[in-house]
Amino acid sequence: MQTTIQAVYRNGVLQPLEDLALEENQQVTVTLTDYPAGAEDPSGFFAPEEWSRAASDPITWQDAQRALAHVPGSLSETVVERRTPATGPLG
Repeated sequence: MQTTIQAVYRNGVLQPLEDLALEENQQVTVTLTDYPAGAEDPSGFFAPEEWSRAASDPITWQDAQRALAHVPGSLSETVVERRTPATGPLG
């Protein structure tokens, strides 16, 4: 089995941010990839406990749509702006 999970290193212990389907004392191989938390990485904004609670949040797709309907601007426009070089789309 191979799976990718998010984890936090705290007080000398690597803490998974989700439940793992492992047996007690099961040995695994861990490959670490360091992604520093920043403006583009929301994982650094919340503690592992908050991510755990959010995983079982009963919010529905319709709830999210209603909430996002009131946000000004367009997600597609924002994506295009970020991908377009400062000199403009035609160079």
